[in-house]
Amino acid sequence: MDVVVTVMGQDRVGIVAAVAQTLADHHVNIVDMTQTILHGSFTMMMGAKLPADADFATVKQAVQATGEQLGMTIQMQRHEIFDAMHEV
Repeated sequence: MDVVVTVMGQDRVGIVAAVAQTLADHHVNIVDMTQTILHGSFTMMMGAKLPADADFATVKQAVQATGEQLGMTIQMQRHEIFDAMHEV
């Protein structure tokens, strides 16, 4: 399953590492990533692929828990839902 992970919050050391580690712990492959920092605010979007046997809700809960630990907002959506929400 293809997903989009978005991360937003105050910049700090270790954000990319923590999110990537959480995804790796669930055998999620990061296939694309972009990130930027603007006036101290960090934003990142990742395209990722969950393994066939992964439970979406479990992985989503894990990345959101990582966000809470970092003081960041992390969302994960199915790629097709993300695309549908952003079509004009």
